[in-house]
Amino acid sequence: MRFLTEQPGYDLTYNDVFMAPNRSSVTSRMDVDLTSTDGIGTPLPLVVANMTAISGRRMAETVARRGAMAVLPQDIPIDIVKKSIDRVKAAPPVFDTPVRVSPQTTVGEATALMGKRSHGMVVVVEDGRPVGLVTPAQSEGVDRFAQVHQVMSTDLVTVGVDADPQEVFVLLTTQHQPIALALDGDQLVGVMGPKGALRATLYSPALDPQGRLMVAAAVGINGDVVGRAQALLEDGADVLVMDTAHGHQEKMIESLRAVRQVRDEFADRAGRRIAIVAGNVVTPQAVTDLADAGADVLKVGVGPGAMCTTRMQTGVGRPQFSAVLDCAEQARSLDKAVWADGGVRHPRDVALALAAGAGSVMIGSWFAGTHESTGDLLVDAQGRLYKESFGMASARAVRTRTAQQSAFSRARAALFEEGISSSRMYLDPARPGVEDLIDWITSGVRSSCTYAGARTLAEFAEKAVVGVQSPSGFDEGRPLSQSWS
Repeated sequence: MRFLTEQPGYDLTYNDVFMAPNRSSVTSRMDVDLTSTDGIGTPLPLVVANMTAISGRRMAETVARRGAMAVLPQDIPIDIVKKSIDRVKAAPPVFDTPVRVSPQTTVGEATALMGKRSHGMVVVVEDGRPVGLVTPAQSEGVDRFAQVHQVMSTDLVTVGVDADPQEVFVLLTTQHQPIALALDGDQLVGVMGPKGALRATLYSPALDPQGRLMVAAAVGINGDVVGRAQALLEDGADVLVMDTAHGHQEKMIESLRAVRQVRDEFADRAGRRIAIVAGNVVTPQAVTDLADAGADVLKVGVGPGAMCTTRMQTGVGRPQFSAVLDCAEQARSLDKAVWADGGVRHPRDVALALAAGAGSVMIGSWFAGTHESTGDLLVDAQGRLYKESFGMASARAVRTRTAQQSAFSRARAALFEEGISSSRMYLDPARPGVEDLIDWITSGVRSSCTYAGARTLAEFAEKAVVGVQSPSGFDEGRPLSQSWS
């Protein structure tokens, strides 16, 4: 990457910069390969942040099918993490995971489950065999205590587990059906709607060496770090994320060295090396120190996240674009990579992070307001759907993290917080699912690459030309929802 004019002597946020177009021979956005350059090699350079309100098993499955990866949070008990990893690994890599209910499930219970998946319906299953389908329209106006077998549709479209997505799309559109059920014999394996069929032809799933969906898991630096790392490796985590707000500290370096040793011993035994991501940092020296201690990827970002109050409370942090730019340059000199963590609110921000040299971009709050995030789907007084989100250094998160401590210790820890404990993240009616947001992001990033004349993200980081703009320059680029007169 180079600057269009002289690089300023102050740090820059994503809003402060823009990309200038280059002469390009890339004629189609589909000619662009978005494989991450972080050494992990997921088909998309997107990572879901390890925030309790956002990342769970449902999110991990969904994004992995589209080529990205989610990080399960460190605050989740290890037995629950194991169950989540097992379910992600058992999930179908192409078809969506169905929401299953029994014929005796009440309509009220089924309706509550419909929002758990973007396809918005439940499959009625008996002994593993699908016997019916219940959509929101069929449950509307029905007694909540009626059983689903009384309202379900038995007009089902079924396909084999090896069905071609394009054929599924044609089948659904010609028969005017909302969803196809994938069967192995007579057993339900997955579901696919028309939009899912289209996506299955556009995206490649992020798969481990055994052909299963990938998922990462966070370790943290407190408690039994080595024991948790060992358990996560044995459970099948594909990436270990060592995460703390202040990554450039002695405790992180000591923990990182211990986890690296555990990882190397596992690699010798299992024949598979797991990447270690560590952070958060914002300086080249921190990149060097954590890389020397064993990190393969450095997580960059202090304070840019929507739920984070660190900068306003402590004055500590750094504008994210400059932090990523400097840390990525240092990481490349050490044959390492960085993840840009936080501060992305538009597809342009993801493109700018990749132009600055990030191997992948981590997204948190932006994905909180989706069907797949872990929170319950709530409705405000105006009827708008939302989910609650909170920062991982907030009082709410601290209460969960210290649940096993004494009442006195918990009360004292709650006095110190650096994050928002409750924020409403509204579902965008046009993009209510995380896959909708991925479509939007990847469309923008692919186009950015064509403007830069790049067919890969490595070329993009090399060819991108970035300029500095005023706040009014940023505002000028915003679309208008109504006329200005």
